[in-house]
Amino acid sequence: MTETLIDQPTLREPNRPFDPPTAYTDLREDEPVTKVRFPNGSTGWLVTRFEEGGQVFTDPRFSAKRHRHDTPEGEVAAADDETPFDVGFVFMDEPDHSVFRRLLTGRFTPKAVQTKLQPYIDKIVDEHLDAIEAGPETFDFVQAMSLPIPCLVICELLGVPYEDRDGFHDATVDLMDMGKPREVRDKGAHWLISYITELVADKRRTGATDGILAELINKTDGDQTPMTEEQLIGLGVLLLFAGHDTTAAMMGLSTLTLLTHDEQRRDLLEHPEKIGSTVEELMRYLTIVQFGLGRVAKEDLELGGAQIEKGDLVVVAMNAANRDPRAFDDPDTPTSTARRSATWASATASTPAWART
Repeated sequence: MTETLIDQPTLREPNRPFDPPTAYTDLREDEPVTKVRFPNGSTGWLVTRFEEGGQVFTDPRFSAKRHRHDTPEGEVAAADDETPFDVGFVFMDEPDHSVFRRLLTGRFTPKAVQTKLQPYIDKIVDEHLDAIEAGPETFDFVQAMSLPIPCLVICELLGVPYEDRDGFHDATVDLMDMGKPREVRDKGAHWLISYITELVADKRRTGATDGILAELINKTDGDQTPMTEEQLIGLGVLLLFAGHDTTAAMMGLSTLTLLTHDEQRRDLLEHPEKIGSTVEELMRYLTIVQFGLGRVAKEDLELGGAQIEKGDLVVVAMNAANRDPRAFDDPDTPTSTARRSATWASATASTPAWART
């Protein structure tokens, strides 16, 4: 297999806005593991098939501690470089990763979401729908629903006071918008780290019990977990902006997909019991994480016919893998019927559980 260096494909067909770059199709068929140059100038391997992608995420010979590949040109940072906050468990390997994951999983099970968050979600969604109905006939769905709903829910989850939520939203938008200058994004990141630091201190000082931050503080103070103050703050920041950005994008794109696919929309309206499977299918079809998720090889190994060397960055193009015809029948058409679950590669890896309720 050749190691010809190409740029990671990013261009889409104008008449196919929901589909991955068409170049991914050729790579998936001819060279599913290929050497590429990522948008920020770093290099590594790009995986475009479902099976090989699954190997990357499950093989212990790959490490989650990696360089960022999805930043603008010239911005290359490793997981252990100086950052505005502790990068936390998303860059950890086992067994450390499981220690931190166990702290959160109980709050994001379907039962926990239904019990603790669903009433609040129902309330704010109804309020925003009522406001839309009372307003002008034409409205911006993203501004009216996609942006405010995730912001309100994640703030409720963390116990962020209502009066602070506008500031949180503005800082999160600045941090996540890769079209803005680095200094603007850093300003948003530093605002968040400062705010979460103060919020953690306030909840510890007052003995608060509301929200996941208070729960984590109580566990840390009770010596049930080795979380440092920096990790606790970093986890709060991570949950804030990650829960907001991915869910907002998913809400807007899912609505647009149903509006432009008449058959699927009619089927869902006639069979509302299919909402759950439709949401899961939309997460596969849209795959919000467009630039993929990376791992680093801890030793020399073979993957899909390519010889990967120790230290090489390997990125799974999840949007390409989730359109792999070897794993899905008619993968480029969304359905309202449950398909084989892309447990490692679907957008569920980045979309919070509450966003699927």
